Amino acid sequence: MLSYRVHEHGEPDVLTIDEVPDLVPGPGQLLVQVKAAGINFPDVLVVSGKYQLLPPRPFTPGKDFAGVVSAVGEGVQGYRRGDRIMSQIEWGALAEQALTTPAQSFHLPEGLDFPEAAAMGLVYQTAYFALVERGQYRAGETVLVGGAAGGIGLASVQIAKGLGATVLAAVRSPIEAQVAKESGADHIIDLSGGNLKDSIREQVYAATEGRGADVVIDPLGDQFFAGALRATAWCGRVVIIGFAAGEIPTLKVNYLLLKNIAVCGLQWSDYRDRTPQKVLAAQDELFRLWREGAVRPRVMRLFAFDGAAEALSLVRDGQVQGKAVVSMVRGA
Repeated sequence: MLSYRVHEHGEPDVLTIDEVPDLVPGPGQLLVQVKAAGINFPDVLVVSGKYQLLPPRPFTPGKDFAGVVSAVGEGVQGYRRGDRIMSQIEWGALAEQALTTPAQSFHLPEGLDFPEAAAMGLVYQTAYFALVERGQYRAGETVLVGGAAGGIGLASVQIAKGLGATVLAAVRSPIEAQVAKESGADHIIDLSGGNLKDSIREQVYAATEGRGADVVIDPLGDQFFAGALRATAWCGRVVIIGFAAGEIPTLKVNYLLLKNIAVCGLQWSDYRDRTPQKVLAAQDELFRLWREGAVRPRVMRLFAFDGAAEALSLVRDGQVQGKAVVSMVRGA
């Protein structure tokens, strides 16, 4: 089979496409013919060697994929050859074949195609756990979403709106604003100007009649965090997902006392590994929202098999609205 490989860490152009032996499922594993692989910001970090969990080199990157089960290992229940699935793994998605387990996989509902499913995996699970589990969202609250046109951001906008929130989408450009509005955002928070520490609060207060946001979803860090914290309502919750904007911010915790604010972090893969039943329940809810039309994965571009490096570069540079997806079918 053909597989993308990282022999040395670096920028996306270090990726090579190698011919490697076909995979064989072990006990408890599924062998999948990968049809489409979603590109996530952590993939950029893994390729560059900057992620917290790195496999030995050479390795196949990629955390999100959708495809067809071609073989099942001993002891596997609930899956059989020919099943259409989506799955989230630590690495190995950018190849014609991948190994996964039932605990990391979900049956695709009828009508959900492979590129859309590959775009619906990690970012939607992360957004759901950030909003519902860590953010303790309650129906009718106001949610501020940073990077609202990116993968996690757009997923957060759609899920929050589907669950009845008033959604404030923080974006950097008119194009991003339009994408967020098309996904249901009620108000746009402009991040393109300076002094975000003050301007975010001013804009959020203007949109909420001075109350602030009940839940903040922050995949950006850097200057967004300080502004969002100041824009948080009394007893608000700020959920830290990542630092795509660059700097890792610091916090003077005395500020939390002034408005009873809670700040917490989210590492979604811990839920996958520790509480798989919670992840399964979350995916059932996401599929429900998809059937109702609230969740609509946006594939900004479906790249050809040889286009993974370009897709990773666009994600690295923050140039993707929604998701970049790579077809793992040669010639497609």
